[in-house]
This record gives sequence, structure tokens and C-alpha cells, in this order.
Amino acid sequence: MGVVAVAMSVYHVYARLTWYPADQQALLYITLAFSLVLAFLLYPARASSRETLPWTDLALAAVSLACLAYMFVYYEYIVNRFPTAHPLAPMDRVVGVIAIVLVLEATRRTIGASLPIVALCFIVYGLAGPWLPGALAHRGLTLDITIDQTYFTTEGIFGVPLGVAATYVILFIIFGAFLEKSGAGQFFMNFANAIAGGARGGPGKVSVVSSSLFGTISGSAVANVMVDGWLTIPMMKRTGFKPEAAAAIEAVASTGGQIMPPIMGAAAFVMAEFLGASYTQVMIAAAIPALFYYGALFAAIHFNALRSGLRGIPKQELPLLGHIIVRQGHLFLPVIVLLALLLYGYTATYAAILSAVFVIAVSWLRPSTAIGLRATIAALREGAEHTVPVAMACASAGIVIGIVLQTGLALRFTSFLIALAGGHLIFALLMTMAAGIVLGMGMPTTPAYIMQAALLIPAIIKLNVTPMAAHMFAFYFSCLSAVTPPVALAVYAAASIGGAGLWGSGLQAMKFAAAGFIVPFFFVYNPALLFSGEWSEIARAVVTGTIGVIALAAGLEGYFIRTATWLERALFLAAAFLLIDPGVTTDAIGIVVLVVGLAIQKLRPRAASVAEGVPAG
Repeated sequence: MGVVAVAMSVYHVYARLTWYPADQQALLYITLAFSLVLAFLLYPARASSRETLPWTDLALAAVSLACLAYMFVYYEYIVNRFPTAHPLAPMDRVVGVIAIVLVLEATRRTIGASLPIVALCFIVYGLAGPWLPGALAHRGLTLDITIDQTYFTTEGIFGVPLGVAATYVILFIIFGAFLEKSGAGQFFMNFANAIAGGARGGPGKVSVVSSSLFGTISGSAVANVMVDGWLTIPMMKRTGFKPEAAAAIEAVASTGGQIMPPIMGAAAFVMAEFLGASYTQVMIAAAIPALFYYGALFAAIHFNALRSGLRGIPKQELPLLGHIIVRQGHLFLPVIVLLALLLYGYTATYAAILSAVFVIAVSWLRPSTAIGLRATIAALREGAEHTVPVAMACASAGIVIGIVLQTGLALRFTSFLIALAGGHLIFALLMTMAAGIVLGMGMPTTPAYIMQAALLIPAIIKLNVTPMAAHMFAFYFSCLSAVTPPVALAVYAAASIGGAGLWGSGLQAMKFAAAGFIVPFFFVYNPALLFSGEWSEIARAVVTGTIGVIALAAGLEGYFIRTATWLERALFLAAAFLLIDPGVTTDAIGIVVLVVGLAIQKLRPRAASVAEGVPAG
């Protein structure tokens, strides 16, 4: 397994650096071959088989190689033929069916059954078109066309999603693996402790800082929780946070790693491909919403700590910032280099490779962080292994996109959604939000976003929303499903560490993540929040929006200067909505409303805080 995984990583680095790279279609075939083999070797059908390698899994890996070898044996014929015009040979049909089944089974093993079931439903939809009722009916696809579209073209399994995994995602995952081997994860935690641990609610603020930084390594909400949570959640509980609040803070902070530049989740790279934009453009557009997301969470933790009378970590238990910077500060340089390369105009692939090399070089500045040969091999192995679930999710999502394109479902669904929304954008946005959350409950962010890109986003764009805002909107709610009950995977992971109730933690998480649910609606209506427009307009949106998310946290937590009454909370929430909306009139009214709320708090007798206020908790 290790040899195959290391070979996969080395090949993908080589493919981007060689003067004579394989063409994109050959790259996709090789990526799928590696991913299928590793999926069947790393993820046995039964958990009891983890200590052995069943012959059935070896056989499936061998059949996977045979199916992809077939594509190379007949490579010239496959790439030069006209799909559906040239009929499939009998062996084409056999290989195509087996390959589709293998992809669905490998996806089931790596990320669960939800996505394969959805893909199967779309295949059935394609085949059963003439017999479906009403608007769902279509001409129908033959079995040959379904196999051809799904496996022998670039609009199915070998479509844009798998191309993103093969081109971008694996290189950034390798970069993150090298960063982790250098000890950067521990440095991020120590750094966060040094700058925020001693403040009120310090462990909660440490979780925010460390998780936003750790997103550079992980990009997965659940993985982020499992790495950070074992340390931050017990620290939060020890300093007075309730178990549900501690679990919710860690889950929300970890989920934000997918929306936090410079390295966001895999779906951000897919978004760049769908938009025909560079990853740097997506990264810049995501910056202000990410600032608001983490700013609101940080403020909510602060107000929660003030209301509950919580303290920070004792000073004697905190690392010294100067000591941390001197001993480990060099580990932050690769992240700065990556950001600089992206902003300077390097492609995302070259930026990832150069930054990974820089990690190795910088790690040798200190013997304690040096990456040797053994750690290099381990990083390459882990980079490939962590890519496999993403690649399989992308391959299965490609099946869905292929069926959608062949049946014309996207056009009909767009018309249906616009009609259902009555031509009103807000209703279309609410339906897209619900779809993103529901889809994200059953599958990772990337395929959940891809489903929306195929079916829902075109309808939003037709209602005069800019493509960047429409795609970013769907992306946000695909991410936020990780903290939205009833199926909130990041919350489940955090609650298991903290011994907290699932529903209590989930409801707290939704409150802490409130900015993430609100801000997307505002950047749809005003793209200044996505760095689009005049600099003066963008600067005003950042300043007033930052004040707005602080007011939002105060209204939800029921505390600003002191415990708030229901009237004061209403004023803070109203001010928040007005200030987050980047309009001159709404900003002016929002400032007035916020000042009125603060004045009422300041002038109200302190005893009234207890008599009229909202109880803590």
C-alpha cells in the first residue's frame, strides 16, 4: 500500500514538472487507477479485515487496473472517436459497466453510501426517462449511451471534478502533509495559545485561531476537529465552558477551515474550474466572508465568556510568544510563500509544489523540525491516501453531471426552480440553502457543491446574480451542513470528544456559526463583500460588516457591555443585519440602532440586568 501511495504522489508531482506532461485524459486515467487500487486496499469491505488483505479486495484492485489498462490499449481510438456516433464494441460495454460499478463501490467504501445511491438514482433516471411522469419525463438514454457518456467521454467519470482532484487537490494535500510533518500543527496550537489563551474564554479563542490556521493542513472539518479538539475541548471545559458550548465552538471553528484562504476545501478548486477563473480569484473573493465568519465566532466566544464569568488559561501554563516564534516561527514561512506565489500570479499547481519544497528546506533551520527521508516518504504516502476519498467522490459526482447533461435535466430544473420561486431571488436562495445543507448531510462538501452547480446555481445566475456570488453561496451552505443538525458530522466528532449532547451541541453550533448563514445572502445582493467593486466601497463594507458581526454575536449571546434585555438583543440583531448589508443607507441606520442599544445598556441601572436580562446559558 505504501509503495502504491508514494508512487501516486510522486507521479502527480512529476506530471506537473516534466517538460513533456501526459495529456489531461491520460492523467485522469492514471489518477483513477491509483485511486481505485488504494480505495480497495485501504478500505476493506468489512472492518474486521483491516489487519489482513482479503483476496477479494486484491481481485477488485486488479480488475480496476485492467479496466484502466483497457483505456490505454485503445487510447487513440477512445480519444479520437465521436461519442454516441460510433457504437460501442461488446468489450467496451463490459469494461464500462464493470468500471462504473467499481467506482461506485470504491466511493461507498471511502465516503459512505449516500453519493453512490444518488449516482445510481440518476442512472435509473436516465434510463427510465420515457416512463417518468410530467416534467421529469425525457427521451431516455439507452444503456449504450449511458455507458458511453459515463466512462468513455470527458463528461462523466473523467469530467471536471476528477480533473480538479488530479490537478490541484492532490498537490495541496501533499503540501499539507509536508507541513504537518514539519510540526506546523503543534506550532499553530502553541501560537494560538500564546496570543489568545490567557484572555477571557481563552481556550475557545485558541480553538478559533488554531483551527483557522490548521485549515492550511487539513481542509476537512471532521479531520480538523479530531486533530485540534482533543486538546481545545478539554481546555475549554476546564476553564468553565459547558460541554455543549465547547463542542460547538470547536466544530464551528474547524468547519471554517474549508472557507478560509489561502487553502480552502477541495470544492473551492472545483469552483474555480466551473467559473473558468483562477484559484487566486476564488481565494480573494472568499476573504471577507471568512473574516466575518471567524470574527463573529471570536466575538461570540468573548461575550459568552463575559456573560458566564469565565477566565482564561493560567499564565504559568501558557507558552511564551517570543519563545514560540524563535523556536518554531519559521514553520509559518511556507504558508506566507504559498500566499505570495498565488497572489504573484503563479498557477495553483506550481505554487503548491514550490511551497512543499520550501517546507522541506525551511524545516532544516531547526533540527527539531527537520524533515528527513523517512518523514518525506510518510508525507508522500499520506498525501495520496488522503486524496483517495476526494478523488472517488469527484468520480461519482462526474456520473451525476454526465446524466444531467445528457438528459437536459439542468435546463428543465432551472426553469422549474425559477417558476417555483415565482421569479423572486430570495426564494430561490432559500431553496438553494436548504438543498446545500441537505446534500451536505449525506456526502462531503465537494460532491454536495457539484450537485448544486449542476442543478441549482444556473437558476440563481438567471436571476441576475454574478456567477462568483452564486457559486460561493452554494459552496458556503455545502460547508455549513457540517454544523447543521440533524446530521452535523463536525458536531458529532466534537461532541464525542467533549462528552456533550448531540442536539445541544448542534443548536449551539448553529448560533456560533450564525454569520456563515447570514453573510452569503448579503454578498449575493452586494458583491462588494466578494472584493468586487470600487476600493472605497469594499473598505466600507469590511469596516461596517465587522462591526455588524460583532453586534450579531452580542445579540445572539445576550451580552455586550452587560447582560442584555430582549429589547437590547433585538436592537443589536437589527443593527447587525443593517451593517452587514454594505449599503450607505443601511450602514448609517445600523450605526444609529447600535448606538441606541449600547446607550440603553449603559444608562440602564445595573440591577435591571438581573431583573430584565436573559439568563446565562
